[in-house]
Amino acid sequence: MKSDLPKVLHRAAGKTLLEHVLDAAAALRAPVGVVLGRGADKVQKTLRGRALKFFRQRKRRGSGDAVVPAARWLAKRGGTVAVLCGDAPLFRPETLARLSALHRSEKNAATLLSARVADPTGYGRLRRNAAGRPVAIVEERDASPEERGIAEINSGAYIFNVRALLAGLKSLRPDNAKGEYYITDVVKFLVGRGERVGALCLPETSEVFGVNTLAELAEASRALRFRTLERLMAGGVTIVDPATTHVDTGVRVGQDTVIEPFSFLLGRTTVGKGCRVGPFSRLEDCVLADGSEIRASFAANSRIGRSAKVGPFAHLRNGTVIGPEARVGNFVEVKKSRLGRGVKASHLSYLGDATVGAAVNVGAGVITCNYDGAAKHSTVIGAGAFIGSNANLVAPLRVGAGAVVGAGSTITQNVPADALALERAPVAVKKGWAKKRRKEQARHGARRS
Repeated sequence: MKSDLPKVLHRAAGKTLLEHVLDAAAALRAPVGVVLGRGADKVQKTLRGRALKFFRQRKRRGSGDAVVPAARWLAKRGGTVAVLCGDAPLFRPETLARLSALHRSEKNAATLLSARVADPTGYGRLRRNAAGRPVAIVEERDASPEERGIAEINSGAYIFNVRALLAGLKSLRPDNAKGEYYITDVVKFLVGRGERVGALCLPETSEVFGVNTLAELAEASRALRFRTLERLMAGGVTIVDPATTHVDTGVRVGQDTVIEPFSFLLGRTTVGKGCRVGPFSRLEDCVLADGSEIRASFAANSRIGRSAKVGPFAHLRNGTVIGPEARVGNFVEVKKSRLGRGVKASHLSYLGDATVGAAVNVGAGVITCNYDGAAKHSTVIGAGAFIGSNANLVAPLRVGAGAVVGAGSTITQNVPADALALERAPVAVKKGWAKKRRKEQARHGARRS
């Protein structure tokens, strides 16, 4: 991967590779253990909060050796176990459920997931006997020319009876080109002692794709993204141009919403019904209520109320709440503020650490001066107030309900309800001054020439 980040922590469509695998494994409804290798501490920290059992592979000597640290835990649990790769994010939960069901119905000691591909280069090949039963998995480095011609590949996903797996692990020897302990050799061991091994063969490789390079990471991200877009469109969401629309797997979007090109819906974003997003918008961990609209704007960790309109070119920062039917327009930045129902902040303003009551009008160029160089302070504006253009509200400050702040004012003290607050320097008008100045400039220009 040419990266300091452990491979399984690289992100695809909003989640790490390993989180995609864990989410798919949830379909098996069983306790989950994670074997940690390179970057173990980072991986464990990332997965904090999940109900997982962690194991350390101190010496990384192959896929079979990776299971050994969990052997004692498995022996105590018994039953069956799924063994999955942490860098294969495209497995579908329903596929793993099918694999488990096949294992149970056939009463196998092991059941593996395979796929038939046009070009099997780089994959282990699945050998079957005359009856069509799996007998061995041969890694490409160790395969004969005949075996390399096999089109059916091993995906790296297995269901084992724990008893059979533990016996197979004890039999492993590093007798291969890489000098490693292969979990694939467990299949050959079980067949050799007469146990039943089965396989679920997928018709194509989209699910068995493993990530080993950043180019493959981008390919996996694209596949996950299109799965999500297909799910949304099937649920009544209009995606104007899927090729330029990026939606993470954890995003939810309601029926009759339209997502315009070059829009990014990321993280845990939820969009209601009948909304419009984009074009050129980026939402991360946001909630949009029904009928809301955001155009050509950025928003993070924000909530946008029913029928509210945001943009174009607005920026909603962490902790922002936009009330129903509110309007946040061109080049308005809102940070950690709550705007009430019907508030209008249509252009060129900054609202930071502010609470703005219902139906307040915020004029162009209004600034809440919330930072004094050492600490942040809040501004509270009561319902129905009118804040004139180019006003500076120096926090901490309260503007009462129905009050008016005159354009161009710098307000440094609280304003009572229904009051008018003005801060104006006297205007000096000198008649004829501009005409006189132009004549002087003309004389100076003549002298220079």
